[in-house]
Order: sequence, then C-alpha cells, then structure tokens
Amino acid sequence: MIRKTLYSFVAIAVLAGSAACGNTARGVVQDTRESASAVRGGLETIDVKSALIADESVDSSSINVDTYQDQKLVVLRGSVPNEAQKTRAEQIARENATGYKIDNRLAVVPQN
Repeated sequence: MIRKTLYSFVAIAVLAGSAACGNTARGVVQDTRESASAVRGGLETIDVKSALIADESVDSSSINVDTYQDQKLVVLRGSVPNEAQKTRAEQIARENATGYKIDNRLAVVPQN
C-alpha cells in the first residue's frame, strides 16, 4: 500500500515536471520570437537614423526614430528647421524601411 502511494506521488511529480518543462520550452520559443522581432525593429531604426545622418540636406540632430516591428511602423519625432527637411526625412525613412508605414511627426521649428 505504501509502495503504491509512493509510486503515485512519483508519477504525479514526473507528470508535473514534464508539463513545467513543456511550458518552459514554449516560453523560450515565445521569448525568442519576441527578441528576434525586437532586433529586426532595432535594425530598421538604425538603418533609418544612419541614412538621416548621412544625408547632408537634413539636420538630423533633433530627429528621433522609433520602430514598432509588430505594427511594421516607423515613427519620426523631433524637429527640423523647415518643411523641405521634414519631407526629405520622411522620404529617407521610406527608402530605408521598405515595407514599413512611416508616421512623420516632425515639427517644423525655424532656427533663429
């Protein structure tokens, strides 16, 4: 009787451990997918910001670039001194974040 009870407890412990490992494995897969998505979004941010910096017609010092991989969205925030630079910054973002929507929230703030 004691032996059967002990075997039952061991069997329950093994099943619980297996379920926990399965949940852990699923969690690792999900975490890996989320990390990969974040990396891809980060690469888009770097590509766009680098292109903005390289383009001498845009003052990129006050431009922030945020990428939302899950929405396939690049958001430009900050300010530029004129409308032409705002338009050019959006064009650069479109050219360097292929397949992403661009949300241009840049403010035009003339320099004194």
